[in-house]
Amino acid sequence: MTAVISALRTGHVGLNVTDLARSLGFYRDALDFEVLAEGKEEGRRFALLGQDGELVLTLWEQADGGFAPAAAGLHHLALSAGSVEEVRAYEARLHDLGVQFAYDGIVAHGEGASSGGIFFHDPDGTRLEISAPTGAEGAPAPVAGAPTCGFF
Repeated sequence: MTAVISALRTGHVGLNVTDLARSLGFYRDALDFEVLAEGKEEGRRFALLGQDGELVLTLWEQADGGFAPAAAGLHHLALSAGSVEEVRAYEARLHDLGVQFAYDGIVAHGEGASSGGIFFHDPDGTRLEISAPTGAEGAPAPVAGAPTCGFF
């Protein structure tokens, strides 16, 4: 019997963090993730985060240092919003929380692209993106001739 193979999709993403409480606060308060489960045992602390009851992100407190952009592994975590207005709402919230952005305002994913978003970092320096499929028409593309999300 041959199994039918369907297209794979991302189930969830796991991130190593240095301080679970700090990262949990960021992802919960700044990005609207709900805590689905949490492990509080010393040396085995973690949090399962989701939206509408579906697991999206797991935080593991097992990192000795911040995000290393030059190391192999995760380049960035991209999150999708339904509209550019939602992206702007997150941008305003993140500004109010003092989050550092890679670029000012919404930028296009590439020269002439209608998709685009905001690019910023979590408390450990992990690169993050919130984008929408349309609405960035006319927005600048900060890196000429290459995808914006590749070089921030």
